[in-house]
Amino acid sequence: MKHIKLRDLDVSRIGLGTMGMSFAYTGAGADDAESIRTIHRALDLGVTLVDTAEIYGPFTNEALVGRAIKGRRDEVVLATKFGMFSHAGGGAGTLDSSPANIRTAVEGSLRRLGTDRIDLYYQHRVDPHTPIEHTVGTVAELVAEGKVRHIGLSEAGVATIRRAHAVHPVTALQSEYSLWTRDPELAVLPLLRELRIGFVAYSPLGRGFLTGKIRSTEQLDATDFRATNPRFTGENFQRNLSIADEVEAIAAEVGATPAQVALAWLLAQGDDIAPIPGTKRVSRVGENTAADRVELTNEQIDKLNNLTPPAGDHHNEQQMQMIDR
Repeated sequence: MKHIKLRDLDVSRIGLGTMGMSFAYTGAGADDAESIRTIHRALDLGVTLVDTAEIYGPFTNEALVGRAIKGRRDEVVLATKFGMFSHAGGGAGTLDSSPANIRTAVEGSLRRLGTDRIDLYYQHRVDPHTPIEHTVGTVAELVAEGKVRHIGLSEAGVATIRRAHAVHPVTALQSEYSLWTRDPELAVLPLLRELRIGFVAYSPLGRGFLTGKIRSTEQLDATDFRATNPRFTGENFQRNLSIADEVEAIAAEVGATPAQVALAWLLAQGDDIAPIPGTKRVSRVGENTAADRVELTNEQIDKLNNLTPPAGDHHNEQQMQMIDR
C-alpha cells in the first residue's frame, strides 16, 4: 500500500471507514466478529488510517474499533470525531463543539478506543453557536496535553477553515467527495492546497451506489439512512442507475470492479487525498485496497469526469443544514 502525507501526518493512500459496521446502514451491528476481522484484514493489507466517531452508534463503533485494534495500536493512525453529540443534555444529533463538551467527548473516546491518544481528532460538523476559534483552541490544548496529535475539520467551508487554521495548523479536512459528489473542487480543494491541509474523502463510493450492487431500494431496510437520501429515492434512484452503469462500463475496460475504478479516480485527483471507503466485510476491504494498483488512462479519467450528473442532493435536508458553506 502506498502512503501519502496529510500535511505532516503519514497515512495509507486508502483508509477504512468503520461507520457502517455499527450504524446507519442495512445490517449494521449484526456481525461484530466479521467487522473485527475486516479491520484486522485492512491492517494486514497495509491500511493505517482507520476512521470512526462518537456519534456512530452512538459510541458503539468506537468501542468496536477499540476491541479490533487492541494489541495493534501502533499500526493505526486512529481518527475519530466530536461535536455531533451534546453531553450537556442535547444528545445525539445536537451540534455542540463548546470547550466543555469537547473535554467530555475526548475522555469518552479515549476510554472506548482503549488508547492514550487520538492521532486525528475532527470536529464532526461546524457548530454555529461556538466560535471556531474557541473549538480549535480547546483541541490545541489537547494536543499540548498529548491526548490528540493532529486537528481535523469535517464539512467546513472556506471561511471556517481559514479561521481555524489561524489558531492552530489543521492537518486534514474530511468531507464527502466522489465521482458524483464533487462539491469540494471549486473552492475547498484549492484552499486546502494553499494551506497545505490534506483531504480525507468520505463516501468515496457514493454510499455504495457507485459499486453497481444496489439496483433497487428494496435492498435497503427500514433502518438504513439512505432511505431518506434524495439520490436513493423515487425517480432520482432510477435516473441515477445510469451513472452506476457508466462506471461499470469503464470498469470492464480497465479489468477492475466499479468500486476500484471510483477509488482510482479519486486517487488520480491528487497525492494529498485519502479516501476512506467503508465496509464491514473482509472481501470488500480486499477489493477496495486493491484500487491502489489500478491505473486509469487520461481518456478514462475524462469519461469519468463527465458522467451523467446525479439527480437529487447528496444529503437529506436536515443533514445539508449541518454542512458549513
